[in-house]
Amino acid sequence: MKMIAREATTAARRLGAGFPVVAITGPRQSGKTTLARAVFAGKPYLTLEDPDERARADADPRAFLARLDSGAVIDEAQRCPDLFSYLQGVVDARGRVGEFVLTGSQQFGLMSRIGQSLAGRVGLLQLLPLSLAELDGAGLAPAGIDSLLWRGGYPALYGDGPQPGDWLPNYVATYVERDARQLLAVRNLSQFQRFVAMCAARSGQLLNLSSLAADCGITHVTAREWLTVLEASYLVRLLPPYHVNYGKRLVKTPKLYFLDTALAAWLVGVRDAATLATHAMRGALFETWVLGEIVKHEFNRGRRTELWFWRDSIGHEVDLLLPVGSKLQPVEIKSGTTFAADWLRSPQRWAAMAGSDALPPIIVYGGRTSFEREGCRVVGWRDLAHAQELP
Repeated sequence: MKMIAREATTAARRLGAGFPVVAITGPRQSGKTTLARAVFAGKPYLTLEDPDERARADADPRAFLARLDSGAVIDEAQRCPDLFSYLQGVVDARGRVGEFVLTGSQQFGLMSRIGQSLAGRVGLLQLLPLSLAELDGAGLAPAGIDSLLWRGGYPALYGDGPQPGDWLPNYVATYVERDARQLLAVRNLSQFQRFVAMCAARSGQLLNLSSLAADCGITHVTAREWLTVLEASYLVRLLPPYHVNYGKRLVKTPKLYFLDTALAAWLVGVRDAATLATHAMRGALFETWVLGEIVKHEFNRGRRTELWFWRDSIGHEVDLLLPVGSKLQPVEIKSGTTFAADWLRSPQRWAAMAGSDALPPIIVYGGRTSFEREGCRVVGWRDLAHAQELP
């Protein structure tokens, strides 16, 4: 497969020039190792998934680090928790920036160790699967939106490798279930698989933990714990409601989103792009994809901007609110390919209510043409490949 230029490269270099340690986190198979080895090509690489390397690190962390006199890229660093305390002493003594690069696919495992031992010494970069801009730059972007939603963004699905229908079930079995065992010691994997599938079926919806738990035959507490694992593994994201009350009673429940549409589509039974074109979840998957593109845009620049949605108690809603300076950018998401005038109502209603807090609304839709309409910017899905179309 051809090398795909990652937008996060600039942020990785910037962090490497400012911190002794760079930590790259994200879901398994999102390209973290490839990015780390490309940006920090002069450093030795080792992985703590290798039992021999992990045994050396566990047995004598000080000697393990001492042999890395010019630093290293250390993959799956959270597999050796004791290493972090020794790493603190090494980077403090040497006083060099960009010395060690740590990668990890379990956010909680890696970040908890960093918080305990390396606070203030680490530049954090979060890497999700490929964005449309990255696929476009490599000449690999699918021609149609349904093909893009079905194929998603995992690098392994672009090139001469397996098709989504072969790769995705193995991804779930190999990685998602292993994380479940490591983090929660889940015994009933079939029940956990059902839980993951039920979460995929709810992508783009308000989270109702009680209903989710009941449908899976588990307790409310277990559902919350399992959802935390999916968040820690960068498979889902909870989008909180915006908290400012513009004279309305507001919904206070977060919305649940998968971060890759191919994985969500496969889990709900979609097996090809043609099926997706008429599937009941197509609109939700398109909304899921747009949110994922905006999250990738932020992550690839080394930012961790908070995002929200807004909904009042009578159903008025704005799909996404993005902070832009001191103002908020409302974004409405529609999967239809033909613009409809009534799409303007919700974002215009919110903008009028928010007053000086609001920027002119953006509508992202499933068509290809971008234009201005009644003070709103209407953006076709293809134009999300261009950074200037994002706030």
